[in-house]
Amino acid sequence: MEWRTLLCAQRTRQTVSRASGNRDLRSEFEKDYHRIIGSASFRRLQDKTQVFPLDKSDFIRTRLTHSLEVSSLAKSLGQNITQDILQNGRDPEFTWQMKDDVCNILMCAGLIHDIGNPPFGHFGESAIREWFVWNLPKLNYRGKPVTKLLSSQMLADFYNFEGNAQALRLLTKLHFLVDENGMNLTYGLLNTIVKYPVPSTQINSHSRDIRYKKMGYFQAEQELYGRISEAAGTVGMRHPLTFILEAADDIAYRTADIEDAFKKGCISYHALLRELEQYEQRAPQREKEYFNPAQILRDKYAAAEKRHISDKEEFAVQNFLVRVQGFLINCATYGFLGNYEAIMEGSYLYDLFEFTYAKGLMKLLGDVAYRYAFVSNPIFKLEIAADTVLNSLLDRFVAAALYYDTEVPQRDVEEKLIALISENYKKAYHTYAAGKGENERLYLRLLLVTDYICGMTDSFAKSLYQELNGIQ
Repeated sequence: MEWRTLLCAQRTRQTVSRASGNRDLRSEFEKDYHRIIGSASFRRLQDKTQVFPLDKSDFIRTRLTHSLEVSSLAKSLGQNITQDILQNGRDPEFTWQMKDDVCNILMCAGLIHDIGNPPFGHFGESAIREWFVWNLPKLNYRGKPVTKLLSSQMLADFYNFEGNAQALRLLTKLHFLVDENGMNLTYGLLNTIVKYPVPSTQINSHSRDIRYKKMGYFQAEQELYGRISEAAGTVGMRHPLTFILEAADDIAYRTADIEDAFKKGCISYHALLRELEQYEQRAPQREKEYFNPAQILRDKYAAAEKRHISDKEEFAVQNFLVRVQGFLINCATYGFLGNYEAIMEGSYLYDLFEFTYAKGLMKLLGDVAYRYAFVSNPIFKLEIAADTVLNSLLDRFVAAALYYDTEVPQRDVEEKLIALISENYKKAYHTYAAGKGENERLYLRLLLVTDYICGMTDSFAKSLYQELNGIQ
């Protein structure tokens, strides 16, 4: 892969240049940034869950605050990595302008990497997948099982439903600004946010190759993704910037989950210290000499005592996590540069932390967050409520969508339900269903439902559920 094609500024609809008197000095990737910031889809992230569904706290992170953090971390990583490429001559064709482009792409990618996620966080994705696994085999269309009418890939799209794939769909089709091309973002940016360059039928969670962990696009966007990857020169491979984006995402949520869990009272300072000290006992000596998280947490607590901080534990945890982020940024930078040739030739199989001192710590942080926060009773109650909301909405809207846009008469209530769906989403459906066969149109109508639900905020989904069920 080569940077001159990877940083592809092509768009599906090429914009017309303005008259010289109104010259726009922004790069194409800077224009992407302004399109994202000004979009309703991006604003809706402020009312979408990161970890704690339906939480009332002002402190706990939302998808918006998480995305801003990922954007900042991704840009920082991009600056570190591209500076090294330039200074050490790793690629003679890499230029200073390319450095700016890389940083702008990563900043934008951080903002939109979760833009397709449904309400209620990752649990929302799981609830949608489970609904289709349990209910799609029970559905009939014109007297035939839906599972016999849809192709294996169409079925796998729903059984393995992914917010990542929905993000590509939203950005390229559903965010109807000027026409059916969505935000009409650059191919270099769109390629970067596709973490898994495979369809749903090629998922292999047991593979060592990170590309096959999940799907990257629905069948509905397969042709479009093919054009994007061909233009960027990444056919069948991960875009190199995807590794950096993923590392930034991992750093952001692994540290933020601990902080949010601490603020929620799910984990105490002493419990966190105990976990880190157990890790300290089993970690290799060289790793501890380089970065000892338990010692850093103890040092931060001692600093709070010395400065007479009133809440010593909060001070220690928050400042500890800042130090952890810095360490992880250094490790991710090393992980990219140390595997630069393999990444650029598309043969690197792992994340950027795999062969660094951060690998064990990343695993520990994820495990601690899971045991103390994700499997706690407060989370269980919130997720059960979210499951009730999503199941009810899917029950109603899938039934209404089955015979929408066919000659089969709909019940009055089904017509009313379809009327509630965004006109933009219905316009996109009609645009892409035109001329298609009956089975593919059925597939697109089911996607219309997931489009609508994924576009909801937590509050809107909860409110709509209550209204449809007559709950005051």
